Amino acid sequence: MAENKTKETDASVKDYIAAIPDDGRRKDCQALVELMTRATKHPPKMWGSSIVGFGRYHYKYESGREGDMCLVGFSSRKGDISVYGLNAARSHETLLPKLGKHKAGKACLYLRRLSDIDLKVLEKLIADVAAAAGRRSNRADLEGNPLA
Repeated sequence: MAENKTKETDASVKDYIAAIPDDGRRKDCQALVELMTRATKHPPKMWGSSIVGFGRYHYKYESGREGDMCLVGFSSRKGDISVYGLNAARSHETLLPKLGKHKAGKACLYLRRLSDIDLKVLEKLIADVAAAAGRRSNRADLEGNPLA
């Protein structure tokens, strides 16, 4: 079975943020680091070469494939900032319409800039993911993806 490409690394989050060429995008990403740290109560870590992640969970599928991934995270991409893990929030269906200007993919949200969204709504979504992971980690039956 193939090994996961996206793993937690020892790379510097500070260096990753500093290397973002666009000043506005760099400031937005630094603000996301602060917001996600506060909401998850986990420090930022690099996952692979381009995802800033917070917390972690272990998943195992029926196929036998398993691994670890960050609870929530983001990556500065060419056109947008991709935000990962918010679909795991219980409140995601009710809060996403209140978030502001964004696009939703299967596993992530795409944000052009933070000024387009309500940061309090984003923080609530992130905190809900972290709280759900905490509840699940207290269960004895943690088989499968705890965020599914």
